[in-house]
Amino acid sequence: MARWGGQAHPAMQVPSPSAREAASMYGTAVAVFLVILVAALQGSAPPESPFPYRIPLDPEGTLELSWNVSYVQETVHFQLLVRELKAGVLFGMSDRGELENADLVVLWTDGDSAYFGDAWSDRKGRIHLDAQQDYQLLRAQRTREGLSLLFKRPFGTCDPKDYLIEDGTVHLVYGILEEPFQSLEAINVSSLQTGLQRVQLLKPNISVPALPSDTRTMEIRAPDVLVPGQETTYWCHITELPNGFSRHHIVMYEPIVTEGNEALVHHMEVFQCAAEFESFPRFSGPCDSKMKPERLNYCRHVLAAWALGAKAFYYPEEAGLAFGGPGSSRFLRLEVHYHNPLKIKGRRDSSGIRLYYTATLRRFDAGIMELGLVYTPVMAIPPQETAFVLTGYCTDKCTQLALPPSGIHIFASQLHTHLTGREAVTVLARDGREKEVVNRDGHYSPHFQEIRMLKKIVSVRPGDVLITSCTYNTGDRTLATVGGFGILEEMCVNYVHYYPLTQLELCKSAVDPGFLQKYFHLVNRFNSEEVCTCPQASVPEQFASVPWNSFNRQVLKALYGFAPISMHCNKSSAVRFQGEWNLQPLPEIISKLEEPTRHCPASRGQSPSGPTMVSIGGRKG
Repeated sequence: MARWGGQAHPAMQVPSPSAREAASMYGTAVAVFLVILVAALQGSAPPESPFPYRIPLDPEGTLELSWNVSYVQETVHFQLLVRELKAGVLFGMSDRGELENADLVVLWTDGDSAYFGDAWSDRKGRIHLDAQQDYQLLRAQRTREGLSLLFKRPFGTCDPKDYLIEDGTVHLVYGILEEPFQSLEAINVSSLQTGLQRVQLLKPNISVPALPSDTRTMEIRAPDVLVPGQETTYWCHITELPNGFSRHHIVMYEPIVTEGNEALVHHMEVFQCAAEFESFPRFSGPCDSKMKPERLNYCRHVLAAWALGAKAFYYPEEAGLAFGGPGSSRFLRLEVHYHNPLKIKGRRDSSGIRLYYTATLRRFDAGIMELGLVYTPVMAIPPQETAFVLTGYCTDKCTQLALPPSGIHIFASQLHTHLTGREAVTVLARDGREKEVVNRDGHYSPHFQEIRMLKKIVSVRPGDVLITSCTYNTGDRTLATVGGFGILEEMCVNYVHYYPLTQLELCKSAVDPGFLQKYFHLVNRFNSEEVCTCPQASVPEQFASVPWNSFNRQVLKALYGFAPISMHCNKSSAVRFQGEWNLQPLPEIISKLEEPTRHCPASRGQSPSGPTMVSIGGRKG
């Protein structure tokens, strides 16, 4: 069996490109021998890590991933730390976190030799060496913590077997090899210890604003919670601001994760409670507990949100999020999502979010605006759909009336759906033409939601249209999924963070209810089953009665694509701006954005055709 540890040997340099090309003449089926020389390296880490982002991959923390992003080179550099190496490891990406049809890089041994190579898995989970080696190993070395693998990959490779790294959520997959395999093709992912982790790999490359000299901090933390020994827990904790806390601006926030719980704390949010209530009951417990006071449902104004892999969140230098003072509730709700697949018991946690705030108010108040669909059952997804799209509008009529003449500037966004959401996007249109994407997540997961700073600020003028679309998969459902607040109902929302603050808090739409009733009447004309169109029938009951043949599916899709809408152009008081908002025509879009052109990396000739020979401490030659 190949030994991962042992006597140290002199470092061996990686062959030059010409030598590598000569080795590749034997064909891609012949793996180039990879010698992992294990030396216990002494010395301290550099004072500043070149890898600003880091996450644990597995619940035990055996695998830890760090990375950085070069937008100039369109390349991601990965550093994978394997703390307890057995017979190898695989790492990669896939559409939804499956190990089948995944883009992989594998370190494995056949018992005598060790190999590192770019690979892919088929729909049956069998692994194959990729003819195009786009994961390039730069270094493998033993550190005091374990085996460290440094490798890189371009965003896009033009290899049909490779995953396209793009903005939004990336589902990372991993597997631990516990025994040697005679060949890469002998590995089947179904026999491995595997898992997934969701991150945003392509973090925005934006400068960090300077903090005011009078910045103070406030920690909103879980109170030494005994984490339940179950896979998923949402923990709610009510706290309050000090008496007489005056109006301040939040200018930054960052996570506080209890040491040792990095793999348990999945995401956290801080909400401010509604100002119309003078007090809120103290509570600390599971958010779904029957003991949770009903009034806590009125603590929904987001102040901060963090998810695994995210770093500190900064407001632009000219804006801050106001809290405290008259008209603002003193009560806050912290919500922590614990992801505990190993059902560990006895673990205590005091994680939370640290707010940085200033009494020196900035030029602009920041605001949060809801875009997308109204929470209503008139917007529904038929069952057994794999990619059904619903769209909500913030119309030109609403922005013309509600936005200041100079417009607003969106700097961050949080997309939101419930369990069947798979993609989400908001696009800005002007004069009937789509101009730019505000935020897009083509691999969206309802289990990974965070406020994301945009790569560039998006300016919205009066008269602009904001179009928010969500794609759903209801393949495992037998009844229609209607819109609403329940977790088994659906939403399509983009909470955009912007400045300067306006009175417009909600700009959303839904199909006109009268036109939906015409749809139910049409269904009755063409089907033997009767959908009750009587006044006492609720819309969810009507959708539950629809026979979902291809005709009824296509007609519903067409209805949502042409029928007039009911607009909610609402102030923070939940009152609509003055005007006629029912039976509004859909915004006319005469020109849509083109899909971006994919560029293939130019240095194709330098890529090896098989696994690359390396040495501990060695670098590319």
